[in-house]
Amino acid sequence: MPLSDREKRLLDEMEAALLTEDPRLVSALSAVPVSPARNRIMLGAGLVLLGLATLFGGLVSKVTPIGILGFLIALSGVISVISSFTPRSGQKASKKPRSRSSISDRMEKRWDSRGQKD
Repeated sequence: MPLSDREKRLLDEMEAALLTEDPRLVSALSAVPVSPARNRIMLGAGLVLLGLATLFGGLVSKVTPIGILGFLIALSGVISVISSFTPRSGQKASKKPRSRSSISDRMEKRWDSRGQKD
C-alpha cells in the first residue's frame, strides 16, 4: 500500500526541516565518505619536495650522504603518491556507483516490502 499524498507531504516537510536544522547530519548520512587518498597524495607531494630540496642541498654542500637521504625521501614520496592511485588488495578494483534516492523513496520501498514478507 503506497503512501498517501498527505503522508508524502508530511515526510517531505520532515526531511526539509531536518535539512534546515542540522545540515551536517544530513550531509553525513547521505554523502559518500571522503577517501583518504587525497591526504596521501598531499603527503607524497610534500615528501617529494622535501626530498628534492635535501638532494640539492647535498649537491650544493658536496656531502654525498645528504644527497642520498634526499633521494630516498623523494622516492618514498613518489611511492606514496603512486600507491594512493592503485587499489589495495582488500578493496575492489571497480565499484559500481550506487543510485542515490531520497529518504522518502527509500521509506516508501520499505513500506511496500513490509506487507510482502508473509
